[in-house]
Amino acid sequence: MIRRVTSPALFPPPTYSHASVVEAGTRLAFLAGSVPLDRDGNLVGEGDAVRQAEQVIANLEVQLEAIGSDLAHVLATDVYVVSGEPAVLSAVWEVVEASGLSVGPHSSTLLGVACLGYTGQLVEITATAAVPEEAPRP
Repeated sequence: MIRRVTSPALFPPPTYSHASVVEAGTRLAFLAGSVPLDRDGNLVGEGDAVRQAEQVIANLEVQLEAIGSDLAHVLATDVYVVSGEPAVLSAVWEVVEASGLSVGPHSSTLLGVACLGYTGQLVEITATAAVPEEAPRP
């Protein structure tokens, strides 16, 4: 269903693939940005990008579960971090890497940005995932 490709003609990425190919007939899900808010809408990890990344991943898992998918079926992500410091971006990437998203490994882009939608928000992740055939259809 999913073929992950890392081209030997390019510099090898650390924990992601250059491309993910999904065969025709597979259901795809395009997930809204996962944010570091708890169930009640409170910001988790104020001022702490790593803690926020952990909450974002936890929320992403909930989004995926709701559609019958999981982290292993994520094809691509965009990881947004409010920072221009490579060390902060790297610390957030370590959370992504440890989460199970690297199992694929999925295709990803890590971006430092000026701001995100919620006051105090430092991390957001958008994702595209395959939905396994055995998952119930809505």
